Amino acid sequence: MHLRRFSFLVVPAVATWLGCAGGEPGTAPESDEGLPPVVVVDPGQAGDGTWMGVELAAGCDTDAGTPSNTVLVTSSTRFHTAAGVATRPNDMSASPPEVLVPNGLTFTRITGTAVAGGYQFTGVPSGAYYLKTGTSYIVTDERQVELGTNRLGRADTVFTSQYETPLQLNLSGLAPWTPYKSSYLPGSSVAVASGQVEVFGEMEFPGGVAAGQTSLVTNQASLPNYMGNMPVFNASAGDKLYVSQLGQMDAGTLPDGGALAYETVVRGLETSAFNFTPNGTTALPITGVMQPVSMTELPIEWRLPEYTIRASEVHPAATLGTSTFSIVPAAHGLTNGWIGYSGELLNLLLPAGASFNLTRRLTYGNPFPTTWGVVGTTGYSFRVVGTVAGSPTQYTVSGSISTSDRLENLVAGPLLPRVTSPRSLSIDGIAASVQREVGTVSPVISWLPPSMGSPSAYRMTLYRFPTGQTSATTQARFYLPGSATQVRLPAGTLAPASIHYLRVTAVDAPNYDVEREPFGSAERLPYASADALSSLFTTP
Repeated sequence: MHLRRFSFLVVPAVATWLGCAGGEPGTAPESDEGLPPVVVVDPGQAGDGTWMGVELAAGCDTDAGTPSNTVLVTSSTRFHTAAGVATRPNDMSASPPEVLVPNGLTFTRITGTAVAGGYQFTGVPSGAYYLKTGTSYIVTDERQVELGTNRLGRADTVFTSQYETPLQLNLSGLAPWTPYKSSYLPGSSVAVASGQVEVFGEMEFPGGVAAGQTSLVTNQASLPNYMGNMPVFNASAGDKLYVSQLGQMDAGTLPDGGALAYETVVRGLETSAFNFTPNGTTALPITGVMQPVSMTELPIEWRLPEYTIRASEVHPAATLGTSTFSIVPAAHGLTNGWIGYSGELLNLLLPAGASFNLTRRLTYGNPFPTTWGVVGTTGYSFRVVGTVAGSPTQYTVSGSISTSDRLENLVAGPLLPRVTSPRSLSIDGIAASVQREVGTVSPVISWLPPSMGSPSAYRMTLYRFPTGQTSATTQARFYLPGSATQVRLPAGTLAPASIHYLRVTAVDAPNYDVEREPFGSAERLPYASADALSSLFTTP
């Protein structure tokens, strides 16, 4: 299984729906414990859109289509298939959005009224406010905000409770199988994706596959769905699967003389439309002859020192992680952006700490329709290991510098960072790299713009380590315009007696409209980002 690179690659593609209305998958449940009581106000009582006399977000004009003291919040999901885009409104009643208006050092909370198409808030003064949905906050002064997201697959897809399914395979025509040896000698794998329903995963073989094998005839295999629950496949709706074999290709040697290889699609198969309901027991049959795929050659010049020199901007104690160059398919084209996730066409992973110029000519295979787009991505990861006072437990926090763009645009020049990390990250005026206890109820997080790039947005994520655990969960996420250099956390955002850290991300994406469409426009390319990390901090 090659899940080792999936979480790094998938972030730009699905970060948008992680903050959708009603909460974020995998985040801790919200609680109003410790928050001031909700105050429903009239226009004369509303906040002034500032704290400490400073406007939250200046320079944005009010939407002329909505009254200046009214905010309309809507939410729809757009489902993308080969037939087009189907839009379905979302029911926000289970977790209605709220408006928080900054009022000096505190916030005034305004509740909305359900109207046709969404929620309407009245008495919202001009200037910036926080729009809260689930555990996400959008800092905006817009009078109409769309919280919808994009999804790959049919709007009427039915999902099961299963995350994987057993397989019954009868596949021939594979390229000779190469066993996995390391991340830099990845061997062979078989991936499965669909353009009709939301599914992507790599086949798992508990007993392994013998070197040189050119067929897979077995019921000792399974398919997990990395995207979530398994869908029900409907032949009458045209539900099919793309089956792709990735094979190992030589990429020369590393500076230390070690072998380097990458993986790319070498064989492919599109199944016929079929009916199947995953139940965890019945095996999904996949039968056919794998065919050679069209291969394309391209050169890359990857200037890794331009990433590694930025480590101290991520965090003064950051150490170098791994770096990845990938080519991925974009189902049904790029008109609406890189929607969903359908696997990789090529993946090249370098050892941790790599810092040299890599010039290579690579070849990648593409089994997908010509109507699909091709995206190139690069990324370099960093990490910081820290402890808190009185405990020997080590906690790891991570960040990255990455870029996603149409492949032809990405490789037109050297692979370099397009934006760097926010600078001088602070908590209440004290450098965030200082490990300490934060005792204020509503601290101000501030930063300076990056030294390179033109941020169109910032995304600040607050993480918390649950008691006794070393894996963090998302406590809250803030989306801000590129003009912002600070944000005040509403009271109750920090959990009591807990360990936290912050990741502030500068986003350089000219087609991303974070104030009007924070979750549904981030898939639009190009998209470049760079993180700044805080040290661990605790709360009393």
